[in-house]
Amino acid sequence: MAASPAPPEAPPKPTWDPRRPEPPFPWLRPTIRIRLTLLYGGMFLIAGILLLSIIYLLAANALNVGSELPFKIVSGQVSSQTCNFPNPTTADELNHAMNECANQQRQHALDDLLSRSLLALLGLAVIAFAFGYAMAGRVLAPLGRITRTARAVAGSDLSRRIELDGPDDELKELADTFDDMLERLQRAFTAQQRFVGNASHELRTPLAINRTLLEVHLSDPQAPVELQQLGKTLLATNERSEQLVEGLLLLARSDNQIVERKPVDLAEVASQAIDQVHGEAEAKGVRIRGERKPAVVQGNGVLLERIALNLVQNAVRYNIPEDGWVEVTTDVGHGQAVLVVTNTGPVVPAYEVDNLFEPFRRLRTERTGSDKGVGLGLSIVRSVARAHGGHIAAQPREGGGLVMRVTLPV
Repeated sequence: MAASPAPPEAPPKPTWDPRRPEPPFPWLRPTIRIRLTLLYGGMFLIAGILLLSIIYLLAANALNVGSELPFKIVSGQVSSQTCNFPNPTTADELNHAMNECANQQRQHALDDLLSRSLLALLGLAVIAFAFGYAMAGRVLAPLGRITRTARAVAGSDLSRRIELDGPDDELKELADTFDDMLERLQRAFTAQQRFVGNASHELRTPLAINRTLLEVHLSDPQAPVELQQLGKTLLATNERSEQLVEGLLLLARSDNQIVERKPVDLAEVASQAIDQVHGEAEAKGVRIRGERKPAVVQGNGVLLERIALNLVQNAVRYNIPEDGWVEVTTDVGHGQAVLVVTNTGPVVPAYEVDNLFEPFRRLRTERTGSDKGVGLGLSIVRSVARAHGGHIAAQPREGGGLVMRVTLPV
């Protein structure tokens, strides 16, 4: 038997989440506005220091600190309230004392000029930083508008446009380019929705007709045994095709963000899923247990029910033949609602876990059975979880089986 081809690598996951909450101290982020403010204020501060240094040097040169007075006293006495002159004294001693007093007054004047200039520079620096922050905010306002529009578009509101007015500069060119891209995206999204709607009708109708015809023929008691057996086989094949079409259409719809959201309790959703799978679980001898605490999230109830139903169905179908169990729990913690589905089952290699979420991908062990689904269950679960701003993580359980954890924002 030929070996199966190596599975293709999954595409890289996006590293940027537009729904990521703001940090607790947004003003500490090194944003462009903060950097421009520091640039403007720093340039002003450097220019002020240079100007103050030049003024100080010019004033010191003009006052000529350390030089002698341009006159001398030959005889007589001098009195001063600022300087202490020796009395009686000689003319040389008096001239020396006057030079010392004059130099002290010059140095005091320079020190006073320096201190007052530093205070003035400090006040102007504060004003400069505040003015730079305000001007940077005004200059970057179009970028903020573009960011807000991008976040709105990330929520599947493709009808939003920036429509930036003002001068024909680089920012307006960027906004216009972004608007053109949104226009093309909206057309593509609308075409996809139209295609999904048309495909839903075109694919379901013939399958429904085939099912009706087969059921009519099978209801005929006079039909030959061979025909009845063939009809049952065709009916099972038709049912599988219907499941495949429903799964593909649901996968196409759930790949987009949920626009209309309503409060949905994951505990109620999980209970409804368990009720639907209860008969199959009893037939396979699988016990379903677990405590389901209230966990209300904002989302689409039908799609969230599909998450729980697919996980519980997989947990029941891919279980051990005897004494198997499935544990379904819901809880809220750290601002997130959590749905956990744990089951016994065959041992799952850790390197195969990521492949389970790819469409039409199964393990090479028991999960390859054709009677257990079409290979879209976990792909739909991951797509629906992402559409609600959450994620799903799978972990092999010690002793066999899996632990599926779905985390959704509250």
